[in-house]
Amino acid sequence: MIDVIVVGAGPNGLMLACELTLAGVQPVVLERYAAPGGEPRANGLVGQVVRLLDRRGLYARLSGESTPPVPQPAFTFGAFPLDLTMLAENPHYVLGVPQAQLEAELAARAAELGVDLRRGHEVVDLHQRPDGVEVTLADGTQLTSRFLVGADGGRSVVRRLAGIDFPGVTTDRSVSRTAIVTVPASSLDPETGGLRVPGYGNVPPFQHTRTARGLIAWAPFPGRSAILSTTEWPDTPPSDETTMDLAELRASVARVLGADVPLDAPDGPGLLRRLTGRNTRVAARYRAGRVLLVGDAAHVHPAIGGPGLNLGLQDAVNLGWKLAATVRGWAPQGLLDTYETERRPVAERVVMSTQAQTALTGPGDEITGLRDLFAELLRRPEVTGHIAALMSGADVHYPADPADPLAGRCAPDVVVHGDHGPIRLAELTRAARPLLLDSTGAYAEVAAPWRDRVDVVTGPLEGTSATALLVRPDCFIAWSAGDADTLRAALTHHFGLPR
Repeated sequence: MIDVIVVGAGPNGLMLACELTLAGVQPVVLERYAAPGGEPRANGLVGQVVRLLDRRGLYARLSGESTPPVPQPAFTFGAFPLDLTMLAENPHYVLGVPQAQLEAELAARAAELGVDLRRGHEVVDLHQRPDGVEVTLADGTQLTSRFLVGADGGRSVVRRLAGIDFPGVTTDRSVSRTAIVTVPASSLDPETGGLRVPGYGNVPPFQHTRTARGLIAWAPFPGRSAILSTTEWPDTPPSDETTMDLAELRASVARVLGADVPLDAPDGPGLLRRLTGRNTRVAARYRAGRVLLVGDAAHVHPAIGGPGLNLGLQDAVNLGWKLAATVRGWAPQGLLDTYETERRPVAERVVMSTQAQTALTGPGDEITGLRDLFAELLRRPEVTGHIAALMSGADVHYPADPADPLAGRCAPDVVVHGDHGPIRLAELTRAARPLLLDSTGAYAEVAAPWRDRVDVVTGPLEGTSATALLVRPDCFIAWSAGDADTLRAALTHHFGLPR
C-alpha cells in the first residue's frame, strides 16, 4: 500500500511531496498531463512564503542569490502604492520567478529526494475504506494508499469525488485580459521600466493602475517577456466562445487609458487569455476521512496582490509534517485535524483581502471617494503596517497557549551562535524536522526522550528575546522559554508521546 497519493504536480503538490519525503513518508504524485508546462499563471511569489523557501534551501536555487531574502520597499494594495520604508519592521518579501520555473525547481528537488512522480496518470474515481483510499485511473489501473491529497486545482476532481462542497460566489461583471507582449523601446521609461503613453502619461511597472474606466498592469520582467493585463467592467461581457487576439487587448488598453499603446506579440508561443468574472470559494471541509485538500483545491480567490502561492505552499508545509506523523504512527490525537483549524482562517483572510482590493479597484464615483479616503489612511504607518502584514501573511497566529506570547507565530530569523560559528535558522530547518533552540543548555535533557523526531541545537540566540524556542517543521513556534513542565507539554501536544 502506498503511504500517500498526491494528485497534482503543480507547486503545491510537489511541495507537499517533498515535505512528506523529508519526514520519512513515501508519496506517489499523480499528474494527469504527460508533460509539465501549459498556460503561464503566477509570475512571482509574494509574502512570507519567500522566507519559507529560504528555510528549505530553495530560495537560492530560484533567485540565483547567495544572500538571504530581504523585504521589498514597496508594493501595491488595491492599486494603491504602499510605501513600506515607513515601517520599523517590513514583513513583505517578493521573489519574481514565473510559476513554470518554480514548478521545474520543485520537480528537480522532488527527484533528488526520490519522489515517485507519474505524469500522464489521470484519477477518475476514488473509494474510501477504513484503512485507505482506492483510486481508479483513466486507463483502469487501481492504486491504494493510506491517504489521498487533492492538489489538483480549483476544478479539483478529488474534491468532487470526495463529496466536498465548494461554496462561495462567482461575479460575472469584470473582464480581465492578459497577454505576453513586446513594445518599442521608445514606449519605455529607461529609468523605471514603466510604459510611456502619449495622451495619458506613465504606467508604472509591477502594480495595478486604476483609471475611471478600468485597471491596467504592466510587468516588464527582466530577462523574459513582459506581461500586460487589463480589467474592465462592461455592461455586456464578451462571449466566452470568442478567442481573444492581440487586437482585442489593444482596444481594451485604449479604453482603459484613453490612449493607444503599440503592442506586438513576441516570437514563439505566447499567452492570450481572457477571464470573465471572479471566483471566490473555500471548501466546506479540508478533509473527508482519508482525503485532504491543499492549495486551489481548497480555496480560490481573485489573483490581485498575488497571494495564491503564499497561501497554497504554506498549506502544503503545514499539512506535510502532520500527515507524515499520522502515517508513521507518532501523531498525537487530533493533530491532523489542526491542518484545517489552522489554515482555514488564513484562507478566509486572503479572501477578505482580495475582495477588499477588488472593491477598491472598481468603477464609479463612489469608489473614487472611497479611494480618496483610503489614500489618506495609508499615510499612517500603522495602517500600512497592518495591510503589509495581511498581504504577506505575517499576521498569521495559530491557536496556542495564551500565556506564551510567541507560540503560534512564525519563527523569526534567529541566528544560533554554536561551537562552529553562527548559523541561521534557515540553514537548520532544511531537513524539515522539529527543532529545540536552547541558549541555556538546560532544556536538552527535557527533550531527550523525543530525540528520534526533535533535533536540539544549543548556543546563544540572536534575533529573539526568548532564551529557548521549540520550532515546528513548518517554522512556527510551538513553545518559547518556560519551565521544563511546559516544554514537556508542548513536545507531547505537537509531537506525541516519547518512545
